[in-house]
Amino acid sequence: RENVEVVLDTLRPFLQADGGDVTLVEIAGNAVILQLQGACGTCPSSAMTMKNGLEKTLLQRIPTITEIVQR
Repeated sequence: RENVEVVLDTLRPFLQADGGDVTLVEIAGNAVILQLQGACGTCPSSAMTMKNGLEKTLLQRIPTITEIVQR
């Protein structure tokens, strides 16, 4: 959990610059469940932010993670 939070902390400034944030909901096995907050939660580009930003970075930096789920 700590490793995931460390990676998310490196990405948060980009989300916060647009009025959003991300919350780690839980880790279930090798899946990480995230929730976008604020402006990111309702933004039409949130799926791309999740896939190309958060998911890509987490999967690269923490090889034991196999899935990112957006709640």
